[in-house]
Amino acid sequence: MISSATERIQTRREVVLALFSALAIGVHALEVLMPLPLPWLRPGLANILTLCALFLYGTRAAWLVTLTRIGIGSLLLGTLFSPSFFLALSGGLTATALMTLARAVAGDRLSPIGVSVVGASGHVIAQLSMAGWLLQHAGLWRLLPFLLLLALVTGTINGVVADLLLERLRQRLAQFSAPS
Repeated sequence: MISSATERIQTRREVVLALFSALAIGVHALEVLMPLPLPWLRPGLANILTLCALFLYGTRAAWLVTLTRIGIGSLLLGTLFSPSFFLALSGGLTATALMTLARAVAGDRLSPIGVSVVGASGHVIAQLSMAGWLLQHAGLWRLLPFLLLLALVTGTINGVVADLLLERLRQRLAQFSAPS
């Protein structure tokens, strides 16, 4: 009986992470199609699913969602090994590293909103660094204050959405965990 309960929990975890990854890929692809005020400015909505994976299942789950989204998303969009792939990869790796570090250091003292803002800020700095390296243009750094302000806004919005989604997911997952 114990092994079947453990197997059910593990299977549920894998299914939820597969859904998070699939949704993150879909959201990532839709963001490319969204009309935006600046062509390179994206709100990072797929990061909501990485945040949920991090808060529900931990560091490895967050990395799984991020790497799956970037890898499969770039294959589907035809951007694998293009400059946009390297921008997404540098931003995603840095954001996920900083979010998992913030979560590990602060624990429950830092909400999904705070973790999201940390990730969004790291994402901006990493992408600006990568763009500067690819374009060899030091003037890009003049955009940093503006981009960090946008990271604060989008990170806060994504964190609020993730917090609300986590509340609902925890309720639903608790229902499935209750003994029958």
